[in-house]
Order: sequence, then structure tokens, then C-alpha cells
Amino acid sequence: MKVCEIFASIQGESSLVGIPMVFVRLSGCNLRCSYCDTKYAYTDGDTLSVEEIIEKVKNFNIKYVEITGGEPLLQPEVYQLMEELVGEYQVLLETNGSISIEGVNPSVKIILDIKTPGSGMCDRNYLKNLDLLKEIDEVKFVITDRNDYEWAKDFISKYKLKVREILFSPVFGALEPEKLVSWIVQDRLNVRLNLQIHKYISVR
Repeated sequence: MKVCEIFASIQGESSLVGIPMVFVRLSGCNLRCSYCDTKYAYTDGDTLSVEEIIEKVKNFNIKYVEITGGEPLLQPEVYQLMEELVGEYQVLLETNGSISIEGVNPSVKIILDIKTPGSGMCDRNYLKNLDLLKEIDEVKFVITDRNDYEWAKDFISKYKLKVREILFSPVFGALEPEKLVSWIVQDRLNVRLNLQIHKYISVR
């Protein structure tokens, strides 16, 4: 597999924010979102076997592991990697929502991005994934402006998402969190504000 980086930090997003975690960032992505903050993962990386990745993960002695990217589901070996990890770790998968999640081990907690218009990629959402989500999974909307907010609000109403957590994440440096909070509170939305706290602190 082509791996961009493997490192330990705190989880900066999702309902598990603040928890120490090992991140396995795989290389390659099929989307080009306007706000992407990991463009280095498009091509950079080393070739490692599943066994080599697991050995590196073990060295951190942390029980949570997130597989991220790039887009991890582009690499077929990722399914074996998740199968190997779920026996020993709490495993998360962050995926951009453009590829089917059907083959993902049901023990894996999926963080599924739904691309808003501001991303420039909202036509790439694979909507059949919505029927494959489990209650423990999470759906994330990255919000660039009021138009994205209204679009995401309408999306939630239309598709009746069957997950415990819906995350609204303001684009860092583009949308003030206070503004997004005011919209959420005014509309009484049952969502979680999802700040990328790893961008406010440096622990790597």
C-alpha cells in the first residue's frame, strides 16, 4: 500500500475529539476539494505492506486507529488492513463519500463526508452509501458559507440520516465558528459543531 504518513496525535474531529489516536494516512485521492488541507497526500508516500503498517501502529501502544487519506478506499488492500486491525483496536475510517462503503468491516466506525457545493465536488457524492451507514457511524459536512449551510440542512431533511452524529465543520480560516454556531442554534439543528482542534494546537 502507498502510505503518506503514520503518526500519533489527538483526534481533532468527530465525537471522539480529544482522544489519543494513531493515524494511518494513505496516499492518493480521487477528488480535489477547494479547501483540501492535505494536498501532500495526493502523491507523497512510501510503499508498505499491511504487516508493516500494523507493526508501526503497534509501536504507539494506543487503542484507537483512524484510517484516513487522501481517500483510503482507493487502495484495495485497505480492507485487509481494517480486518487485521479490528481485532485489537477501535478502528475509524474517514472517507470522502465518493466510493461505496459496502465492503467495510461492520466493526469499523465510518466518518462519511458529504461534499457541499463549496467543495466543488458535491456531484461526486455516492448517495447509496446513506443506506449502508450504521447508527455508530458519523456524517460530516464541511461548511464554507451560508449557502453550504442551507444545502446541508436541506440534505439532512431530505435523506433522514440514520446516524447518531451529524457533524458541521466550518472551513478553517474561511468561516468563523461563531457564525456557524449562530445558524445552528437559530435553526435548532440536531448536529454537532465539529472544530478541527488539531489546527489550534500542535502536539505532533
